[in-house]
Amino acid sequence: MAVTPNRLRAAVLAAHCSLLVLGPGAPASAQEAGPTMVDTRLGVRTVATGLVTPTSIAFIGGNDILAIEKNTGRVQRIVNGAQQGTVLDLAVNFGSERGLLGIALHPSFPANPGVYLFWTESTTGADTNVLSETPLLGNRVDRYVWNGSTLTFDRNLVRIRAIQQDPGQPERGNHDGGPIAFDGHAKLYVMVGDVGRRGQLQNLVCGPTPTCPGPIVPDDQFGGPAPDDAHRTGVVLRLNDDGTAPADNPFYAAGAAMGGEVGAGFQKIFSYGHRNSFGIAIDPLSGALWNQENGDDSFSELNRIDPGTNGGWVQIMGPVARIAQFKEIETTFGGRNLQQLRWPPENIADSPAEALSRLFMLPGAHYSDPEFSWKWEVAPAGIGFVHGRGLGPQFEGDLFVGAATPLLEGGYLFRFDLTGNRRMVAVHDPRLEDGVADNLGKHEITESESLLVGRHFGVATDVETGPNGNLFVVSLTNGAIYEIFRR
Repeated sequence: MAVTPNRLRAAVLAAHCSLLVLGPGAPASAQEAGPTMVDTRLGVRTVATGLVTPTSIAFIGGNDILAIEKNTGRVQRIVNGAQQGTVLDLAVNFGSERGLLGIALHPSFPANPGVYLFWTESTTGADTNVLSETPLLGNRVDRYVWNGSTLTFDRNLVRIRAIQQDPGQPERGNHDGGPIAFDGHAKLYVMVGDVGRRGQLQNLVCGPTPTCPGPIVPDDQFGGPAPDDAHRTGVVLRLNDDGTAPADNPFYAAGAAMGGEVGAGFQKIFSYGHRNSFGIAIDPLSGALWNQENGDDSFSELNRIDPGTNGGWVQIMGPVARIAQFKEIETTFGGRNLQQLRWPPENIADSPAEALSRLFMLPGAHYSDPEFSWKWEVAPAGIGFVHGRGLGPQFEGDLFVGAATPLLEGGYLFRFDLTGNRRMVAVHDPRLEDGVADNLGKHEITESESLLVGRHFGVATDVETGPNGNLFVVSLTNGAIYEIFRR
């Protein structure tokens, strides 16, 4: 039976909203059978079950894990696969893609006992999925202190836009982003989705208007399009461990020269022009930041994000040379509105040169195409690199990518090899030499067959290398943590 665009959209929304229900088209036995590996050199086993919408994990010991739950706001401790109890319980707004979304340990942990969390706060004092029950800046990153048994609040690092209640628009709670990660220099990277904004950080210099230059159009009832605190979205932030802006950030000098709230915000930005992402990771061999980026109906992406990257959204998705395909798909398939009525896809440029000319370029910014993309959206989610040779030398440094919907292979797991200089994806299928998988429709993996390494992982929201060198995958829909090992 054909799966209609509306059913596809509903299934993905169900997955993103953590309903713990496999969408239409997923194998009926996916949850019962559990994940399987396509690569026979690897095996998979279950580490923990019974979690409620888990999104991410952090290892505080060899077999000692902190697991965060999106919908409950709880941080659970798991020792040797057994739940030891809740070490923190936050009152979260978990409507749509909100909730407790990201966790990262300070690089000097446990000598520095900092545990960092990205979460959406509730205004009711209890967990809620009512979209209006969060502050305007309801997404936040906080530092907590681990004392060996519980987490205690230490400080707030940053507050981020959460509310999507724009006049004439459906109320939403998606595109929050949420994954966070430290690099080896104790700099914290925070992925923030566009939260439905349509301003300068979405490459709309004059705001949500089809023509520019021209009159400046406010992004919403709270202002914009300039990126003040309420409009600093669609970005990767790079922060010191206390929340201040590192002086070597790419727009630090430009922000200092500008001054004010907008200038201070620029100083914290590492990259911008992003739609949304459920996964970021630091390459253990090069130190570079990578993310996956979700399209609407077209062009899922894998990106290496250098300092000052402008990812191109909303003007560009996928390689700029394929701007005509981006426009064709988004104007003829699905909702045909890029999830916002204020800047419809009919406004997409008609040529690569025109698209590039429209970008909002801060001093020192640069645009670059994705390192890999899919023509039609395949909804990637958590990503992670293999650290070391625990899976065997042939897997060292490889990038694993999970799915944000179980519609594909019951929840696919893809594996990417990188080139020797760690700057690009190394492809071994001649069809992928152009860096694009020309799949045949939304949620379809033609030309990705050689990348498939696992199936039936459900919605895989995090991929981490454990202290033993094995790879651990968090499944939101299965409420489980899986361990991939070398046979």
